[in-house]
Amino acid sequence: MKGMIDTTSLDDFYQKNTVALPEGIDKEIGHFNVFETETLFNKETGTRIMPYSRRAYYKISWIKGKNTAEYADKVIDIRENALLFATPKIPYHWLPDGTDQAGMFCIFTADFLSSGKTGIQLDELPIFKPGQLPIFQLSQTEVTEIEYIFRKMQRELVSDYKYKFDLLRNLILELIHYGQKLQPISALGTAHNASERISSLFIELLERQFPMESPHQRLVLRTAKDYADQLAVHVNHLNKVLKEVTGSTTTEIISNRIIQEAKILLKQTYWSISEIAYALGYDDPGHFSKYFKKQTSFAPLAFRS
Repeated sequence: MKGMIDTTSLDDFYQKNTVALPEGIDKEIGHFNVFETETLFNKETGTRIMPYSRRAYYKISWIKGKNTAEYADKVIDIRENALLFATPKIPYHWLPDGTDQAGMFCIFTADFLSSGKTGIQLDELPIFKPGQLPIFQLSQTEVTEIEYIFRKMQRELVSDYKYKFDLLRNLILELIHYGQKLQPISALGTAHNASERISSLFIELLERQFPMESPHQRLVLRTAKDYADQLAVHVNHLNKVLKEVTGSTTTEIISNRIIQEAKILLKQTYWSISEIAYALGYDDPGHFSKYFKKQTSFAPLAFRS
């Protein structure tokens, strides 16, 4: 049986479940927490609660159970114990196989890790780069070592140690370096539904860029090549797949979503045209206005009014 995911916001998760917001975490830059997988998995319904937004959080998981991970061009089968690293910039589908799911995982923002003395830029680490296979099979000895790190995270998180967040950052780094020394699990190859999977992951990655919540936020991925690089596929293959599945080119889909967001910002915010243009990746507000008019027949100010 393939499990389903019950997605909820982090704030809602803390309010509706027995898991407490870590003491002092609201005073920190960024966010961190550690969870037991069993406590978030409903064995009767086969559903699991997702206590965070994949758009914002990095995740390191010790997985105990049968699962399948589907990336754009790879399918990875997990039969027992594994260590998985996930970045919000690379989407994947996670399919639990059965209800016997255990293990632990931690979530954290880039700000949490970079705000301490480590000064680490996560996306520069090999384990979080596109095209990698960030899933590692664990021996029983390795399971013991990994579980010890996660248990230590749990203990430190509720301690009154003054520098506990610095220690937690070091434990995150210990897991990262542990994983980078392991041999990745071999992929099963491309499944028969690869086109649908690539299309689905592309749309998920596109939607992770939105909504634009601040004039200081900026669209990161704007071109077909940007998305192909994150999905670790060739841009021509991505274009071919999307044309087959959706009837539209990659550029057309991206453009339509940007225009949709522009309309929302024009109607629902008081941002200036320059602020909207900047957020959507345009350095020149005039260029944005011309493009918006070409796509909608309205100038931005006319559409707003």
